[in-house]
Amino acid sequence: MHCLVTGAAGFVGSSICDRLLGDGHTVLGFDCFVDYYPRSMKERNLQNALSNPKFKFVEGSLLGSSQASAAATLDPLLKGVDWVFHQAAQAGVRASWGTTFQSYTDNNILGTQQLLEAIRRAPSVKKVVYASSSSVYGDAETYPTSELVTPRPVSPYGVSKLAAEHLMVLYSSEFKVPTVSLRYFTVFGPRQRPDMAFHRFIRAGILKEPVSLFGDGEQSRDFTFISDVVQANLLAAERGPSGSVFNIGGGVQATVNEVLAIIGGIVGPLSINRMERQAGDARHTSADTSKAREILGFNPTVQLTEGIRQEAEWLRGEIRISTAEGSGRK
Repeated sequence: MHCLVTGAAGFVGSSICDRLLGDGHTVLGFDCFVDYYPRSMKERNLQNALSNPKFKFVEGSLLGSSQASAAATLDPLLKGVDWVFHQAAQAGVRASWGTTFQSYTDNNILGTQQLLEAIRRAPSVKKVVYASSSSVYGDAETYPTSELVTPRPVSPYGVSKLAAEHLMVLYSSEFKVPTVSLRYFTVFGPRQRPDMAFHRFIRAGILKEPVSLFGDGEQSRDFTFISDVVQANLLAAERGPSGSVFNIGGGVQATVNEVLAIIGGIVGPLSINRMERQAGDARHTSADTSKAREILGFNPTVQLTEGIRQEAEWLRGEIRISTAEGSGRK
């Protein structure tokens, strides 16, 4: 298959690129390098892919000043593409409040709409897999939460992801664009963004720095390892019915306090600085993945402790690199 991956330099996007290339597909990566975290980290994410002759990277934005300018950028990218993995987004729940919200409406909603318009003009596209989020549920009515539960996001980020998800369903029903949306539940593992909890906790533990914990630590999440999320994307491209939505979770729910205990056992004792809960943080998330299991054949395989070990190993390497870079600038 010939694949387009948006957000290709990010945590999930780059991991999808590597898996597709490993499976023998050709991949066109597309990313605009928003400044939410250092570009150097994203460039390192792409190192494996860039060494593969079946990979091509294009830097650019899904956003155009008009539909015509967006078409001029996106139409050539989609020529001959079979699968589109739409991972590009402005990330961050806590950062989505206030004056930064326009970045979320632009990148998560308008960018998705302009991409879908371009895909309408691309007859070769067989499937569009969209990275949605468990944030669309907010404080859900029931746990584990199934796709039948009405989404009620509690953050502007969640609102933007749900709006883009609705666009996916609409373009499927009205224009026969073959879309599938995956609601990721707290993805972790190597290449995780530096603002995410596991990254912050593990890094602080390795460097023997205090860990900042928002809330009492009894909030819980359904944690999903990156390779399981990547597998879900490929299964969705191969088997997902158009217009469908699936929960993608790791199947193991744990509190933040339990996670901190696991991390402490791997990297050493943690010093925890407890802070007030932040606006937009859901109290609990827990995925009912029975639909994804039955229709896609999704079956997560990496357990929480093993996944944390792998992320810690990767982060030790990142810290060595950043330390060397800092020494080189002196």
